[in-house]
Amino acid sequence: MAKHLDLGREGESLAKAHLENAGYEILDENWTHGKLEVDLIAYKDKVMIFAEVKARTGNFFGQPEDFVDIRKQKLLADAAEEYIYLMNHQGEVRFDIIAILFDNKHNYTLNHIEDAFWPSAT
Repeated sequence: MAKHLDLGREGESLAKAHLENAGYEILDENWTHGKLEVDLIAYKDKVMIFAEVKARTGNFFGQPEDFVDIRKQKLLADAAEEYIYLMNHQGEVRFDIIAILFDNKHNYTLNHIEDAFWPSAT
């Protein structure tokens, strides 16, 4: 398996554990609808959370969260819209980013950015 895929899976596993430890209920992992994907879908305090996980081994080109651009936000919003419809969720929704930065010794820092963005309607 490609090294970047291993890193992504490890990041998602760390993000899931972080959310669970913080009292979130994990509803889905790597949920797909067509070509759309949401890394983690969680629920806490009557809020459905759609989380994008970004793991990187360095920040030379920017922090991991910097890679959730407008295009990616739109894709997440489209997937969330379908999930909300399928689950008939009537409550609040939030989009989070969980950024994980590994160093060369495989230590990491995890930055959970709640309400990181609200996708525009365009």
